[in-house]
Amino acid sequence: MNSLFKENIAGIKWGEWNLIALFISVLSGVLVAFQYNPATPLYSASSLDVLVPFGASFRALHFYSSQLFFLLTLVHLWVILDRTDAYGRWQWIRLIATLPVALLILFTGYILRADSTGSSAGLIAENIISAIPGIGNTLNDLLFSITDDSLKRVYINHVLGLGLVWGVLAWEHLRKYRTSFRHHPVLTALILLCCLLPTAPFEPEKLGVFHIAGPWFFLGLQELLKFLPPLLAGVLFPGVLLIALLFLQRHNKYYLQLRTVILFWIGLYTLLSTIALYH
Repeated sequence: MNSLFKENIAGIKWGEWNLIALFISVLSGVLVAFQYNPATPLYSASSLDVLVPFGASFRALHFYSSQLFFLLTLVHLWVILDRTDAYGRWQWIRLIATLPVALLILFTGYILRADSTGSSAGLIAENIISAIPGIGNTLNDLLFSITDDSLKRVYINHVLGLGLVWGVLAWEHLRKYRTSFRHHPVLTALILLCCLLPTAPFEPEKLGVFHIAGPWFFLGLQELLKFLPPLLAGVLFPGVLLIALLFLQRHNKYYLQLRTVILFWIGLYTLLSTIALYH
């Protein structure tokens, strides 16, 4: 049943759909960046909705197209899990490495909002990465450094640094795809329509609230942090999935075991996310 389902959806051009969502995310992000000032993040983000003409629409377009790009990336990965040997060893490693980079790009976008969700996400991220023995503080200085530099470092990484890293890792794979908006008019129209109608989330500081739900992809990890220290919940637990994916090629004698680990991890994380959502 699972293999039949994957065969049926394998014909869909997920890579091209990914690029369409990515193009819209980047273009709308450039427009949003003109108004954003990391020195006054909360004011910059909120003023987009109330002071800049069509600012709320462009912020929503950037937010939802970025979410769609990441979701399509996950679907694209799921579809090709049975065909990993079609990729060279180092090409596969580079492609898997794009996942945490893409996640960081999406995550730093939440932090830059500087609302209640963004502030909470940034604080948790610093605590997790600083818990890594030996290199934690260095990595925090490289990626976040919110305590020392406010959101300046996060802003630079979101709009430039992480994007360049992702592009270098994915370039060989991206060269296989040639697409444009005119090749996917329905998808383009749906993204524009769905993103321009609803407002992107923005939550002012909630005084007196002790628990703030993080981004949807962060909910499972946030729930796990209630029971495990940051190093185990925020580094080792997601690291298990990343390592399993890195070695998931059919010539590996542990291929079936690695697939089992991946499926178990996905099931457990989905359960944790559901508990966090309705807790």
